[in-house]
Amino acid sequence: MATDQSYARELGDFLRSRRQRTTPEDLGLEPGPRRKVVARAARQPDVRVQRRPDRVPASTQRLLPLMGVPAVVLGRHLDVLAWNALAAELLGDPASLPPERRNFLTALFDDESGRLHCADWESTALDYIGMLRAAVAADPGHPRAVAVVGELSIRSPEFRGLWARHDVRESVHGAKVIHHPRVGDIAMEWDAYPLPGSPGPVMVVFTPQPGPADDKLRLLGTLAETWPADAEANPAVRQSC
Repeated sequence: MATDQSYARELGDFLRSRRQRTTPEDLGLEPGPRRKVVARAARQPDVRVQRRPDRVPASTQRLLPLMGVPAVVLGRHLDVLAWNALAAELLGDPASLPPERRNFLTALFDDESGRLHCADWESTALDYIGMLRAAVAADPGHPRAVAVVGELSIRSPEFRGLWARHDVRESVHGAKVIHHPRVGDIAMEWDAYPLPGSPGPVMVVFTPQPGPADDKLRLLGTLAETWPADAEANPAVRQSC
């Protein structure tokens, strides 16, 4: 019970923060006496929340293996739903983890070595947290949101501090260096592209930054041709930045 209350308190703090940053005009409410009646109507709770599972479109499933760059599909709570062989070689094989552990955000906070050697770790964490915040803002009571936020809040003081900033990021572009055990550091950029559905999954595509990263990505392509035969040598999702 105490754990459930702490989850609810974290989410409640976030919602209060968003309300404090929003003016009545932002919500389409008229200033003046009539505003109270409109506000009471706006506060009426929905009778039922319609929740649909995140699904990867069939066309996206067909596209992933044809792409010449690493790409993954993330659900609204940053769960890894699909990936191509290049992504498995670059980031580690999600199939080696149970489905509930295939999550970009939890992987980032599990990666102690990446935190020690990456100056941009916090920036990447804020990007991912901002994306999760957007999903929480749309449906704060979603069981998966409560599970991810609750787990990380309990075991990571760093997460609690970053989560408390209350940043929301709908669309994200970022840059990061992946520490690959066989080809060394690879400087990559990544972009999140929304897929059909509202809310719905996003495709995150990694492209090499100009310079040696191009050659290293081509080498990764060669390694990926042997995947999943080499999966044991590449067992876990890496979220070094």
